[in-house]
Amino acid sequence: MMAKALKRGDHVAWNSEAGRVGVIILKKVVSDVRFKGHVHHATRDNPQYFIESDKTEHIVIHKGSALRLLKPRPRNKANRLPKQGTERR
Repeated sequence: MMAKALKRGDHVAWNSEAGRVGVIILKKVVSDVRFKGHVHHATRDNPQYFIESDKTEHIVIHKGSALRLLKPRPRNKANRLPKQGTERR
């Protein structure tokens, strides 16, 4: 079980067959769910999460123990730009 509870919108990493992938949590699942022909078992104590790849937008489901919380990302380019009047000269 993870030390910090994950929630919708968190940016996390997952080790896929192709290497580490950045993903966004779409939904927390706390009961059994059928997805892509398989039943995924989840409980309140051991939830699973629907996640979406940053690059491919592919959606999968994984246990929280397979996910690692990353630092929050800026939501859009405007958040990354310096405030007006703070540029160096």
